[in-house]
Amino acid sequence: MDFAPTTLIKNLKESQLGSIVTIGGWLRTRRDSKGGFSFLEINDGSQFKGIQVVADQELGNYDELTKTYTGASLKVEGELVPSPGQGQPFEIKATSVEILGNTDQSYVLQKGRVSLEKLREVAHLRGRTNVIGATMRVRNQLSKATHDFFTGNDFLYLHTPIITSSDCEGAGQMFQVSTLDLENPPKNDLGGIDYSQDFFGRKTHLSVSGQLNAEAYACGMGRIYTFGPTFRAENSNTSRHLAEFWMVEPEAAFFTLNENTQLAAAYLRYCFKHLLDTCQDDIDFFNLRVDKGLRARLEGLVDAEYKCITYTEAVDLLLKAGKKFEFPVLWGSDLQSEHERYLCEEVFNGPVTVIDYPKEIKAFYMKLNDDGKTVRAMDVLCPHIGEIIGGAEREDRLDVLESRMAQHDLDPADYAWFLDLRRYGSVPHAGFGLGFERLVQFCTGMGNIRDVIPFPRTPKNASF
Repeated sequence: MDFAPTTLIKNLKESQLGSIVTIGGWLRTRRDSKGGFSFLEINDGSQFKGIQVVADQELGNYDELTKTYTGASLKVEGELVPSPGQGQPFEIKATSVEILGNTDQSYVLQKGRVSLEKLREVAHLRGRTNVIGATMRVRNQLSKATHDFFTGNDFLYLHTPIITSSDCEGAGQMFQVSTLDLENPPKNDLGGIDYSQDFFGRKTHLSVSGQLNAEAYACGMGRIYTFGPTFRAENSNTSRHLAEFWMVEPEAAFFTLNENTQLAAAYLRYCFKHLLDTCQDDIDFFNLRVDKGLRARLEGLVDAEYKCITYTEAVDLLLKAGKKFEFPVLWGSDLQSEHERYLCEEVFNGPVTVIDYPKEIKAFYMKLNDDGKTVRAMDVLCPHIGEIIGGAEREDRLDVLESRMAQHDLDPADYAWFLDLRRYGSVPHAGFGLGFERLVQFCTGMGNIRDVIPFPRTPKNASF
């Protein structure tokens, strides 16, 4: 942008050597020399590495500059010159340094390592650190890869509603949305809350998934995908759960389970390759400081074959493992993370797609197989993390869907529009969901999901 007041550090190039440049950023370190000059390391967040600025006593505000602390914001103008130091191709010889905002010694991000737990308490500042800055750049590039992949494969980007009256998962763990007076809500004739007087005239919640709405548009526009926030009121304080998170959910008409599994594998391969191509310094940092096997794992998954087995075959393999798992392996029980990782890491040494799960442990909208026991569901499992994608071919037969809803005690009246999709021009269709933060976790090696989203929302925590 030729109208930007400064040049991003990542956009400085050797071809600019000898020219005057202007940058803005935050002071990471300052070293003062007895010779009357200082070395300033400045980072603007555009890339992992900052840039060194050499400021000397010829500057009119040099004395003031020697009183700046880590975290001070500076605007620097100067000549881009070759750097005599190792690890940096050039530096800036300052002709002016404007102090926009100083800090003091109470600033929490002083030089030295601050724990991730402590950084969560100052989430408004943690974007200035190496680890969170790198995480957010990875998150940004995975977002870009998501949009590039799906739009490049003729999927329409669809914005599905955040407020809904439908429970996609049927689990009931939803945040309620209401404008009623909570201390004195209106009552109906039965003594319950009269939701007809609420803003929407009925009970509504924050959405746990955009899938049902996505199906509606896939069954009229062919291929669509959603990528937006979702909410689950699951009172779980673990390193794997958030109350507010982002979901990637493609949905495609005329796709069966087979095409769905291929789409999921292609999407993951695209993301991993894009990340390795665009975030090399950040991946190197994570590989060195967070997870020493990260780069090799991502590189191995770019061209990896995704083995496909049925749930029944997976259970048989686990029962024959000769290994004592924390959670017993039983046909009819959901696979746990330890089971999923064993299949990937010990049996197949790579990613695995498990299909055809028991109907009792999967959602009502998944297509029933001819055996009457299993549904055309799929979970994509990756080494080190386990399940990363869950999806299915959808039930497109009206009578079967109605029967499945009855088994889940769902009121057909609440899903009348969803059933209409099977009444009028029903079509085979399939899709999947990927928890975006789980993908970011996997691609960074970060141990806690709270550290891969800018401002985590968890039980008893909605700060910032």
